[in-house]
This record gives sequence, structure tokens and C-alpha cells, in this order.
Amino acid sequence: MLLKTFGWSFAITAIGLALAGVLWGWQGLAIVGILSILEISLSFDNAVINAGILRKMNAFWQKIFLTVGILIAVFGMRLVFPVIIVAVTAKMSPIEAVDLAINDKNQYEHLVTAAHPAIAAFGGIFLLMIFLDFIFEERDIRWLGWLEKPLAKLGKLDTFSIVVALVGLLIAATTVATDVAHGGGDKSATVLLSGVAGLLTYLIVGGISGYFEDKLEEEEDEDEGDEAGAAGDEGDEGAKAATNAQLNGSGGRGSSGASVVGLAGKAAFFLFLYLEVIDASFSFDGVIGAFAITNDIFEMALGLGIGAMYIRSLTVFLVRRGTLDDYVYLEHGAHYAIGALAVILLVTIKYEINEVITGLVGVVLIAASYWSSVRRNRKEAAAGEDAEAKTEVTSGV
Repeated sequence: MLLKTFGWSFAITAIGLALAGVLWGWQGLAIVGILSILEISLSFDNAVINAGILRKMNAFWQKIFLTVGILIAVFGMRLVFPVIIVAVTAKMSPIEAVDLAINDKNQYEHLVTAAHPAIAAFGGIFLLMIFLDFIFEERDIRWLGWLEKPLAKLGKLDTFSIVVALVGLLIAATTVATDVAHGGGDKSATVLLSGVAGLLTYLIVGGISGYFEDKLEEEEDEDEGDEAGAAGDEGDEGAKAATNAQLNGSGGRGSSGASVVGLAGKAAFFLFLYLEVIDASFSFDGVIGAFAITNDIFEMALGLGIGAMYIRSLTVFLVRRGTLDDYVYLEHGAHYAIGALAVILLVTIKYEINEVITGLVGVVLIAASYWSSVRRNRKEAAAGEDAEAKTEVTSGV
């Protein structure tokens, strides 16, 4: 199971490190290794969030996530994205931006860093919306009940999460954006525009994905009703056979079958896009933080790409092992980590925060939620044993 899921990651790590050693020597090999670890530490919570979405998809789209998705993550976000940012902000062609990245690395680094307020505002608001929609949703299982219960009541107000996100954006634009880091001056307008773009991206991609997902569920409910009616016409025996087929996942497209097969078609496609945007938002701090280690775009892409591959593999591993079902608070911890990362991104518009701190915040929150899940499982197991013992005593066994 472990080798099957992480096999490609291990292979790419070996090839990538060997390539780094050949091209850039021991120093380049060390830089690529450090960047890989940086990416994994910063994006561990990303894997948990992705797993919660990926488990809704069928096997085909899970493979797309690992293949096409990783190409987008490595070449799109870690290599092409910074070049596009430089091209747009410096008003030059992409070819000129690539030439700058290769031949004038210091200037390239300066231009990417100068674009950080816009990047941070976009990613920060997008991630903040993910956190807010989670924390304001009514759910049966709560990790921090004293906090989540009252917030779920507030979430009953329509568009409340959007209001909170916009208020947060206004606060950022009128405080940290008025005097950004590295002497960038007042970037309030840029931060506002980028933040609104992040909000719109979340609403559009998430809304379309949710629409097709709901539509698919409606179609499945209709098909289930038609099958039940047909089974009733054929008699009790036919009804029993149809019911057994659905329970075993071998026939029909009922709700149980949907959970086994997973989403496909347009619903899965837009969920895939949603996953890629989430990954992009998580990668912003890694791409910017990587400049503290190297300003070589190829070392950066290789190192961060290896780390991204492990995050993808970890996501699939969590889905196949059913980890989120076994440790029910993990998803809560990951969303709290997302909320923390969103705030950190907005704060870094003006203040520099070490990537180690950013990574540790996520790790601590997820570790705490994991430990809470373990304790919950132990309590439930103990309660089950006590109930079983009482039953045996009552029956005289």
C-alpha cells in the first residue's frame, strides 16, 4: 500500500536529487532537498484538505489528480506562475521574463517579491473563505465545541462568511497594505483588487462544482426512485434483489453506489479545478519563501515539485486508508491551519514571518486534532467494551 501510493514520489525524489547533483553539485543537491522539505512542511494541511475533497471523486479523477494535477502543480505553479507574475507586474513579455529569471536572478527575485502583496491578498482571502465556510457550517462532529457551536449559529445567516472575508480584506488594505514590506509603499488598491479576485475565484469555482455535484445527486435520487418503482412492479423477490444489489454496490446508481464509485463528469472536473486552485493558494507562501534559499527558478521548481509530489501521494494515501473517517478531527485541524495560514499571508503583506513558523502552526494544529481523534476513538472503544460487558452480565453469560 505504502509503496504503491508513494512509489512515484520515491522515484522522482531519487531522479530529482541525482539531477540536482549533476547540474549544480552538492550545493544544488542540498538546496533541492531543503526546498522539498520546506514544501512538505508548509503543505501538510493541504493534503488533509485535498483528501476530504478527493474522496468524493472516482478512481479515474484521482489518477488525474496525481498525473495531470502534479504537472500543473510543478510546472504551472512552481515554474510558470512566478514568470507570469513578473511578466505582468514588470509589463514585459513572458520570454523576456524567462530571460530575466535565467540571466538576472537578483532582479527577477526583486520583481517576484514586489508582487507579494497581490499574491498574498489573493491566496489569503481564498484560503480564508475555505476556513470560514467550514467553521460556520452546522456539523454533527465538533472538535472545539465551545467555539464551533456558536459560530455555526452565526453561519445560518446567508453570505455571512463573505461578509467576514470582506471585512478582513478591508482591515488588511487599510493597515498592513498602507506600507508594505521591502519599501513597496502603499499597495491598498492592489490588495483590495487581488483580494476581491480571490473571493470571486472561490465563489465561481466552488459554486460551479457544488452545482454539478448537487445536480448529480438529484439525478441519482431520481434513478433510485425509478428503480425502486420498477422493482415493486416485479414483485417482492425482484425488490429484494435490487436492494441487495444496491447495498453491495453492484447495481444501480443509488446513494450508496455513489459513495463507492465517486463523482465523475462535470462535477468531478470542477472539483478538480477547485483542488488546483486550493493547491495554488497553498503554494504561494512556499514559492515566495523559496527565494530565501535560492533565486534559481529551476532549483526552486525541482525542489518544490518533489515536495508537491509527496503531498499529492499523501492525499491519495489518506483517501485510500480512510484516515479522515478514522480520525474525525483531522479535517477540523487542517481547516484551522488553513485559517491560520490565511491570516499569516495577509500579515506578510507588511511583516516578514519565517516559513518555519508558518509550517509549525499547521503541524501543531493537525497534530493536536490527531491526538484528539485518538482519544475520542479510545473513549468510544472503552464505552463499547463496557456496554458489551454489561450485556453479557445481564444475559447470564
